Amino acid sequence: MERSKQLGEGRVMDLLLKFSIPAIIGMLVNAMYNVVDRIFIGNSVGKLGLAGITIGFPIMLIMMAFMMLIGLGANSLVSLKLGEGKKEEAERILGNAFILLILVSLGITLFGLLFLDPMLKLFGASRDVLPYAREFMQIILLGAVCQGIGFGMNNFIRGEGNPRTAMLTMLIGAVLNAALCPVLIFGLGMGIRGSALATVIAQGISSAWVLYYFISGKSTLKIRKTNFSLDKKLVGKVVALGSAPFLLQLASSLVNVILNNSLSYYGGDVAVSGMGIVTSILTLIMMPIFGINQGVQPIIGYNYGAKKYDRVKEALKLAIIAATIIVVIGFVITELFPRQIASLFNSKDEKLIEFSSYALRGFMIFLPVIGFQIIGANYFQAIGKAKYSALLSLSRQVLLLIPAVLILPLFFKLQGVVMAGPVADLGASILTAFLILKELRRLDEKHKKQVLRLQTD
Repeated sequence: MERSKQLGEGRVMDLLLKFSIPAIIGMLVNAMYNVVDRIFIGNSVGKLGLAGITIGFPIMLIMMAFMMLIGLGANSLVSLKLGEGKKEEAERILGNAFILLILVSLGITLFGLLFLDPMLKLFGASRDVLPYAREFMQIILLGAVCQGIGFGMNNFIRGEGNPRTAMLTMLIGAVLNAALCPVLIFGLGMGIRGSALATVIAQGISSAWVLYYFISGKSTLKIRKTNFSLDKKLVGKVVALGSAPFLLQLASSLVNVILNNSLSYYGGDVAVSGMGIVTSILTLIMMPIFGINQGVQPIIGYNYGAKKYDRVKEALKLAIIAATIIVVIGFVITELFPRQIASLFNSKDEKLIEFSSYALRGFMIFLPVIGFQIIGANYFQAIGKAKYSALLSLSRQVLLLIPAVLILPLFFKLQGVVMAGPVADLGASILTAFLILKELRRLDEKHKKQVLRLQTD
């Protein structure tokens, strides 16, 4: 409980650094799952292997969506309950989330394996790419439970005030994946299957580490069998709070499907592979922002629950500044060195390098405003306003991006696909700015009322 109290008493800047830096490192390392896979596959199997992973990526996003629905939704509720001093209710949420993660993961595995080929074809797999996508995703789906426990339950380690252990969980998985990939791909000659197997083994060990943390007595919150019985009302609250990141991930999957099909139609397998490189680099840049989100969420949630609105406002502003610095750095690097970045994934295919370089610069032209937009959407999730959070999250991925991907290529063909990203980024950021400024004024009013009340008393 002492770790939780610091959220409402410590200096906000120190707390943000303490919670966000481990999360940023963990998320960056976690992003390397994607990047390492594609670098090794691109340099061993080639562009068809890269395209296979890119085609399977929407399914991986769907898997992640369900982990976020439960893990982030329940963690938001846990942070609020800890802020209110209700530890037993927080543990009941933890127990329900654990069972939900296992059940949902098993369901994903079963459904995914039964309908894998139709999904991959629907998601844009050509006849040449389909065998590579199938080999990769069969193994990934079999490891869904490991991902569910490792990723989903790790949110609670951070939420109870232990970000270093949460970082270590992701660090263990990413380092193992990076170490196993060359051994399985090159050493044992397993190709794309080796990449998938390395990922699953790493996720399995990460999940074992998470379970050890909760059963070893080191955690503030405990996993208790008495809390395994699912409470419909509680599950409903978890789903409501987790709906924003869940819908965002589903939207990301849908966008990837539409992108892959458009890329395949206008540019063939080279364009699909090239956009796979772009999304890998974009994910690497975005992960630190998600790390800041994970770090600031318990700070905002706890202080909002404790009605310390001045601290809520300070945490939000600091998170926005930090996120903006990160995306600006990413923007500068991708604009200055696109060809060098593309060559990391395949140094021999000139057509692939040429398209990837162009797409890197074009797709990320409004990257500097995205940090603010993502932090803004997360803020509303942290304070329990799921509708606003969902609106802001979906504005970029659904309300703007999907129409742009569908319409712009009709006029500009392959260039239109690349242009869709910047159009959505700018529009979503304008909407976020409007709602966040309105929310800051509301927090100022609440804080002033508190000060007047204390002076009157």
